[in-house]
Amino acid sequence: MENFVVSARKYRPADFKSVVGQQHITTTLQNAIKNNHLAQAFLFCGPRGVGKTTCARILAKTINCEDLQADFEACGKCESCVSFQNNSSFNIYELDAASNNSVDDIRNLVDQVRYAPQKGQYKVYIIDEVHMLSNQAFNAFLKTLEEPPKYAIFILATTEKHKIIPTILSRCQIFDFNRIQIKDISTHLQYIAEKETVDYEEEALRLIATKADGALRDALSMFDLIVTYSAGKKVTYHETIGNLHILDYDYYFKVVDALVSENLSQVLLIFDEILKKGFDGHNFIVGLCEHFRDLLVAKDPATVELIEVSETAKERYLQQTEAASASFLLSALNIANQCDIHYKTSKNQRLHVELALMKMAKLPQAFRLSMMAAEDSKKKA
Repeated sequence: MENFVVSARKYRPADFKSVVGQQHITTTLQNAIKNNHLAQAFLFCGPRGVGKTTCARILAKTINCEDLQADFEACGKCESCVSFQNNSSFNIYELDAASNNSVDDIRNLVDQVRYAPQKGQYKVYIIDEVHMLSNQAFNAFLKTLEEPPKYAIFILATTEKHKIIPTILSRCQIFDFNRIQIKDISTHLQYIAEKETVDYEEEALRLIATKADGALRDALSMFDLIVTYSAGKKVTYHETIGNLHILDYDYYFKVVDALVSENLSQVLLIFDEILKKGFDGHNFIVGLCEHFRDLLVAKDPATVELIEVSETAKERYLQQTEAASASFLLSALNIANQCDIHYKTSKNQRLHVELALMKMAKLPQAFRLSMMAAEDSKKKA
């Protein structure tokens, strides 16, 4: 039986052009290699799962490649590239600062820096989670980081740049990695699904990409989970919302329809159904806030593209915006937002959400009374 390899490892980018959503980083690094402007120390910072360690490894492999390609990518065939792919390269050292954060660990690394590479041009030291180093370890590292031998390059990676002392930051060339866009993650998931012959629904992949919150590794883990759950290697929308415990956006459309038509009993029954399905009231109110925001965005043709959903779902948003006025949506969003803020401190959280829904259901009536009062005052004037 063949061992299963998770998608995050199996489809880990092996060159700059296959890195997803970080073109500003890969272009800069390729130009640095092309122009021979490599700094002695790099700091890769950004959220988890966006490609920091991956780009560090690709850079380490590329600068030691014996046969660089015309686009300044590693050839993947020379002795240096093959040894890197087999994890047997003596020119690349990786240190996990989360578990090796003492002064002694850094001193051992500094001792290794003194020896020139036997093969290849550079020795590359990749220090992951560098913010976990102690202050004493940082201080022991300062001099070597500022004036390393010409063959040594340090690549530091961190998710928390603010925890790194300024003297370290001043010695590094800093690269800020972006959260990966939903569209880019969704496209990459489609590519993997086709490679693995997995049937998929685009809405399901988009939902996974949204839930991943900009982290490609998280998206790939969720994708593997849903493929494993499915009996026939497929990723469907309903299986995805069930596995990831996401509330179907159909509920939000139903709630807003009931609110606009002032059907309070229907709103409370829908909320009760949501709770019976095991969803938390706080998650519901947060999702309702997002739904109101998307409806407001859909009101203007210039901003409708800010809604990152499928074309079918976008049509539903456009239809619902015709029934709900901007005044209603803004007022309802304000009520829902206040409910979100005070939810954790409420003694009766279900009643807290129900009260917010009752207020929203009475908004159309309040607007009508306000308009009637304004008309009466005009007549009297």
